Amino acid sequence: MIDGFSSKIRVFRSVAEVPAGFGPSVASIGNFDGVHLGHRQILASVVAEARALGARAVAVTFDPHPEQLLRPDKALKLLTPMPERLRLLTETGIDAVLVLPFDAALAGLSALSFVRRILVEGLKVVALHEGGNFRFGHRAHAGVVELAEFGAQSGFHVHVHEPVHVHGLEVSSSAIRERLVAGDLIRARWMLGRPFAVLSSPVHGRGIGTRLLVPTVNLAPYDSILPAFGVYVTRMTVDGRRFQAVTNIGNRPTFGDASFAVESHILDFEPIDLDDQTPIELEFLFRLRGEMHWPSIDALKAQIFKDVAKANRYFRLVE
Repeated sequence: MIDGFSSKIRVFRSVAEVPAGFGPSVASIGNFDGVHLGHRQILASVVAEARALGARAVAVTFDPHPEQLLRPDKALKLLTPMPERLRLLTETGIDAVLVLPFDAALAGLSALSFVRRILVEGLKVVALHEGGNFRFGHRAHAGVVELAEFGAQSGFHVHVHEPVHVHGLEVSSSAIRERLVAGDLIRARWMLGRPFAVLSSPVHGRGIGTRLLVPTVNLAPYDSILPAFGVYVTRMTVDGRRFQAVTNIGNRPTFGDASFAVESHILDFEPIDLDDQTPIELEFLFRLRGEMHWPSIDALKAQIFKDVAKANRYFRLVE
C-alpha cells in the first residue's frame, strides 16, 4: 500500500531501507513531477533493460522537491504531490521506488559520494537512464558526462535520452506548469499524455451552489499547482463513481469578499456520501472561460446555465 493506493511495487523511504540483497538494478534518477511522457519513455527503457538483464527496475526520486529546499522563495508548485507521483510511477512497470529525503545533508553530498552510496552500494546499479539535462551532486556540479565517467569506474553504463517532443513541444515539467498557469489544458494534456488532474477531498462550502439549485462540491485547500482562474469542463471521480462537472477556480468576486475556492457543479448528479476524508479525483478537460465579476446573482446564475450547456455539449461530442 502506497499512501492510500494499492501497489505491488516496493517503496523505500531512504537508502537505509534498501535490503542488503537488493539488486542488481537498472535505474533512473529524477523528480518525476507529473510523470509525463518524457519520464514514461525513460522509465519504459529502464524496465525493458531490467527485464533483459534479470535486474530490478528502479526510479529514484526526492521528497521534498529539491527546489523547495534550495529556493523556497520561488514557491515551486508541483504537478503531482508525492502520493500521486508514486501512484503514477506504479503504472510504468517499475519494481521499486527509492524516495530520498532531500535535506541539507543530501544537498551537500558530492556527486561521487552520491554515486557510491546510493547507486553502487545501495542499489547495485548496473545501468542508468537519464535525460541529457540531468544534474546531480553538491550545487548540481555534475551532469551526464561525469555520471558516465563514474559509471565506467564503478561498473555501470549510462544511457542518455533525447528530449521527447509532442506536436512540436519539448516535454518537461516546467513547460507543463507554464501551460497550466496560462489555462492551456490542451497542450498540458499533450505533454502529460493524460488530462491534468488533482487529488483532494471535499470541504464544506458557503452553500452558494445549493441556493443556485446546482449540486456542488468544494475541494479542500490544495498546495500543488492548479490551472489558471476560470471555468472548466471537468470529470470527478468519487469512490469509483464518475461524474461530469463544471468547475470554477477563483475568488468568486460576485459574492463580495474574495474567497478562493475550487468549486465543482455536478451535471449528472445523484446522491453521494461525502465527508472530509473522501478522496476525490478531479480531471480538467476543457477551459470554458476566465473568471469574471458579474453585476448580480441573477446574471451569474444565467451564465452558469450557459456554462452547463456548453459542458453538456462537450461531453456529447467527446465521450
